[in-house]
Amino acid sequence: MKCKDILRKGLVYVGAGALTGGVALAIAVLTPRKWSFDQREPCEFTVYLSSDGFHTNLFVPIKTAVYDWTRRTSGLASEFSARDRAVQFGWGDRRFYMETPAWDQVNPLEALRALFFWQNSTAMFVKGHTTLPHSPSEDLRCVRLGKTDYLAMMTFIDRSFQLDPQGQKQRLGSGQDQQSSFYAATGYYSLLNTCNSWTAKALQTANVNTPLWGGLAQPIMMHLRNGCPCDVKK
Repeated sequence: MKCKDILRKGLVYVGAGALTGGVALAIAVLTPRKWSFDQREPCEFTVYLSSDGFHTNLFVPIKTAVYDWTRRTSGLASEFSARDRAVQFGWGDRRFYMETPAWDQVNPLEALRALFFWQNSTAMFVKGHTTLPHSPSEDLRCVRLGKTDYLAMMTFIDRSFQLDPQGQKQRLGSGQDQQSSFYAATGYYSLLNTCNSWTAKALQTANVNTPLWGGLAQPIMMHLRNGCPCDVKK
């Protein structure tokens, strides 16, 4: 067989593989995990999800009757002021997360490393807020949860922190604004397990709808719903 024919067939296979992969990805992000919702508990607790198109963050009440992030045993109590009403959580590649001040200052090589190198260490971003922040450049949506689902989400978030040999959360340093913190997190970051994958898993534990593959921010926002109605209110 001539080299020209081999090259032609190779390109055909590559093209077919790319097309198949693209179709599979489209199906995975457009197909919801849940088609119906059975809400058996009162919709008592509201959590928020924000997206800048690339990355998602969860905003949860800093303290409720059933879960308190300010308690000493949470390992995060020192992060918050008495005026804080919400706490922001995000998960991502440790080096990229801690060294990138904003999306317009992304280092392309660092982004490629985070995506295509396997088993990258991860970090949890933590920040207390006196009011719910809402940037005009970000999409902000809410979901209301029953007690069981709310506690399941809080437990998932808490277990996403990596503990030291003494069982304590490991603070890695301050955030870029000096009013937030990074902590060592469980799990590894990769192309198949992104920051948005973590958000999707947190939502799934609370029986909130997500796409079949939650690696992208916008499909998560598109599918966000459960059996409780919710309107964004600060």
